Amino acid sequence: MSGQIPPSCRMSSSTSPASAISDSGDVPVPLGVVEDCLGILQLLSDGTVQRAVVPLVLPGTSAQTTSPVPWKDVAYDETRNLSLRMYVPSTDTGKKLPVLVYFHGGGFCVGSFAMPNVHDACLRLAAELPAVVLSVNYRLAPEHRLPAALDDVEALFSWLRGQAQAVSDAGPADFGRVFFSGDSAGANIAHHVAVRVGSGALDAGPVRIAGYVLLWPYFGGERRTASEAACPPDVFLTLALYDQMWRLALPAGASRDHPAANPFGPESPPLDGVELPPVLVAVGDRDMLLDRIVEYVARLKAAGKHVELVEFPGQGHGFSVFEPRGEAASGLLRVVRRFVHGPAPN
Repeated sequence: MSGQIPPSCRMSSSTSPASAISDSGDVPVPLGVVEDCLGILQLLSDGTVQRAVVPLVLPGTSAQTTSPVPWKDVAYDETRNLSLRMYVPSTDTGKKLPVLVYFHGGGFCVGSFAMPNVHDACLRLAAELPAVVLSVNYRLAPEHRLPAALDDVEALFSWLRGQAQAVSDAGPADFGRVFFSGDSAGANIAHHVAVRVGSGALDAGPVRIAGYVLLWPYFGGERRTASEAACPPDVFLTLALYDQMWRLALPAGASRDHPAANPFGPESPPLDGVELPPVLVAVGDRDMLLDRIVEYVARLKAAGKHVELVEFPGQGHGFSVFEPRGEAASGLLRVVRRFVHGPAPN
């Protein structure tokens, strides 16, 4: 779950009315706030949603002209108004760069590739891996409950297949080395991409997926883990926020054992026969989701998958997105670089 939430966010009144009319037609009935999530998303009693106006880094701003990596926004599904932000670093070697597809976090409810810290984190990934980074927006809940965000990858792959066929030998992107990544809810999406492609449910076409990079994946489950139960109240991702976001994101009436949340839930497909390329999982040891993530890695290994877990001491949920230029983010970048490019030569 990523995205530092500014304290001065104000709610937009354009998404829903402030009151409703009673059955008699003449008495205004104030709408109550059913859910208030982080002060930037409110679900009202009539089912409408209000969202805060938050700072965004948009094309044409000074950030674009001063960026060490050129970037632009590209629509990948115009019917749903879905876009991705493309970062293309320059290279003097003449060699093509791997492609890193990145899904932002936010509990499936908030977030955007244009939020300043998400933008900065992807700029750094593009420049220092280096790689062509495609930072992807997807539909958010509760307006579009799961599996909407997971289903958006169908349109994304249609766009990717078209790019891979059109680029051919031209351009810097190597669609034969594509890595899917994301933080928190974005890592959950990357997991589901892996399962869909590996089971044959999603056609990758000429796009060859070389690996998955899951940063503190946001998984759920009705059974509490020890790290969830012991979560302190003074961290960003608390148990209350975790429960609230799953309540807003999952289909109405669904539990946290829904397949979109729990990869090993009672209705989730078995992963034994799913072909997966190597998987890198990273998590801070102060993350509430630590035990659930460790169990995820153990069960993948038990199913014969090639998976690596890297824990970062003293770090909580979303550490490299909250501080994309911090020391821990630098350590994470070195781990991801090794995974994508291989060990540095001696």
